[in-house]
Amino acid sequence: MSKNQLEEIKEQLKQKGYKLTTQRRIILDSILDNQDKHLSIEEIYRIVKEKMPEIGLATVYRTIMLLSDLKVLNKIDLDDGCSRFELSNSEDSHNHHHLICIKCGRVEEAEDDLLEALEEQIEKKKGFKVINHMVKFYGICKECKKE
Repeated sequence: MSKNQLEEIKEQLKQKGYKLTTQRRIILDSILDNQDKHLSIEEIYRIVKEKMPEIGLATVYRTIMLLSDLKVLNKIDLDDGCSRFELSNSEDSHNHHHLICIKCGRVEEAEDDLLEALEEQIEKKKGFKVINHMVKFYGICKECKKE
């Protein structure tokens, strides 16, 4: 986590009357270390538990919900029956797109916003200002295609 990101998160917590406790820092570090994996709360808990065995699932859950409410984390639904979380990128005005392998379950991010032109067209034709969108592409990843 960059020093700037950390300071921004500390400030967001402080404004809401919270501190960046050791537990919250370990949870954030665990998410950052695994940010390409789109972790569920249970997966985050297992990772954090290795670093801090005394932490409880309820603490991890409350921290994830707090960070989600503060927009530090984005909650995403990848249609697998559980909510997953990723760090918000304050530079992005939109969520990015996800590529989901239907064979192994791997999730990759498509970095480009593929729908900017479509959003502009919708606003021009319909007068509807798109604030955000969520797109998921389902298919077979390159590793599974090799099999």
